[in-house]
Amino acid sequence: QVQLVESGGGLVQSGGSLRLSCAASGRSFSNYAMGWLRQAPGKEREFVASINSSGGSTYYADSVKGRFTISRDNAKKMAHLQMNSLKPEDTAVYYCAQARNVFTTAQSMGDISRFGYWGQGTQVTVSS
Repeated sequence: QVQLVESGGGLVQSGGSLRLSCAASGRSFSNYAMGWLRQAPGKEREFVASINSSGGSTYYADSVKGRFTISRDNAKKMAHLQMNSLKPEDTAVYYCAQARNVFTTAQSMGDISRFGYWGQGTQVTVSS
């Protein structure tokens, strides 16, 4: 049974930074791509960033490219999302997610239907 637990959300001013973390359990973590999704009020859940199983490849939504960095630590079964230069439009609940199948590419995870598991989410609020 896969369990993903996010932490690190909060309230930050525009231009500030936050680091989200995700602790994973339940499957061989190092075999699965990981990602971050987000959902703003009244909007559909959207892709933010993904990283392949080894950590050697990443993929980002255009809206966060150059500001956010996804990383993972396979030994600790953790994934992280470093968010810099935050904007009010980044306000959303952020979800850590794990690929449904093994060894998928980071780019293919841009299709969020490829994620099979996600956590409860952590709120990120950026004030203007």
